[in-house]
Amino acid sequence: MSQQSEASVGLSVLKLADGALDAMTSAITQLHPWYEVEARDLPWRRTRDPYAIWVSEAMLQQTQVATVIPYYERWLQRFPTVSALAEAEEGEVLLCWEGLGYYRRARFLHQAAKVLVSDRQGMVPRETEAFRALPGVGEYTAAAVASIAFDQDQAVLDGNVQRVLARLVCLEGPPTKAPWRRALVALAGRLLPSGRARIHNQALMELGARVCTPRKPRCDVCPLAPACAAERVGDVARYPVKVSRRAIPHRHLAVGVVRDREARLLLYKRPYSGMLAGLWDFPALDVAGLQPVAGALVEVLRQRYGLRVVPQHALPAVNHAYTHLKVTLHPWVLHADPPPLVAAERTDTLRWVGLAGLSEVALPRATHKVLEALSESWADEADEKG
Repeated sequence: MSQQSEASVGLSVLKLADGALDAMTSAITQLHPWYEVEARDLPWRRTRDPYAIWVSEAMLQQTQVATVIPYYERWLQRFPTVSALAEAEEGEVLLCWEGLGYYRRARFLHQAAKVLVSDRQGMVPRETEAFRALPGVGEYTAAAVASIAFDQDQAVLDGNVQRVLARLVCLEGPPTKAPWRRALVALAGRLLPSGRARIHNQALMELGARVCTPRKPRCDVCPLAPACAAERVGDVARYPVKVSRRAIPHRHLAVGVVRDREARLLLYKRPYSGMLAGLWDFPALDVAGLQPVAGALVEVLRQRYGLRVVPQHALPAVNHAYTHLKVTLHPWVLHADPPPLVAAERTDTLRWVGLAGLSEVALPRATHKVLEALSESWADEADEKG
């Protein structure tokens, strides 16, 4: 089936009223001037460098703009080019990303940079198929970079754009599900003005981020309001239709904060599959609710690492939420004496790290919360001795 035929099938699902497409196309002519006046001054909007734009798009996935800005600026200071990123060690890359979450994005950028240095002299390809073949590059990222960096006529469909388009046509199904997503893809392509993709895509994203927001949309200042079906029927809040979410699971983890006589802490490298892959962390195990955990930690540390440890005291529980999971960490400080693992002071998967060295390894955000509790505990001990 040709692209034109696919678009026709997609649009047919929407069952648009006569003249609706023309009204939307006309309203788009007001969107671009609105953007030129209202657009935020964001660092990735000051460049046409495809690498820098690609980095911004990777960071902005599932992450708010205000959070991304300092990470983006630090990243480009440290890795200003594809070649600089490719030459870096993975640990350094993850450390630069630390706290931003979804670390797989950083590893994909790193892997893709190595491919580009090997195959394309470090140049980001203009060809969509070649770019999509890189690790971690999906449909949205490819379209965003192609349109913003290379002025190619490709429509984007991120969460903000989905919301805007769903409200424009009163989309009757969830935009993340077929055939509704295909319908929005077709509509996005139909509304894309030739030769204006760079400003058009950014304008739609800006509108969704600042005006056509999930809650309390500002329809009174929206340049697309005259063509918006949801605004016309007075039911904007209903769209986009949401998929009912499953209850978020909650895990309890016992965390072993093992220190030796030199106050060094034991860290292990998380495997390259599963959550927080490749980060350094404290040893942990699942526990049921608030059951006593010290004995379980002593046994698991003996089995995993051959460590003989003595429990000292518990630290306050730490709560942390991920997108799909809630965790409660129950940390215990344990003492290892005499220091074990002399032959493995620094390995690929296990190491002893002093307090000063913690800033040189990438740690999960929840682990930083445990470290804060540990620092407070040590400060209290010092006060008592003083």
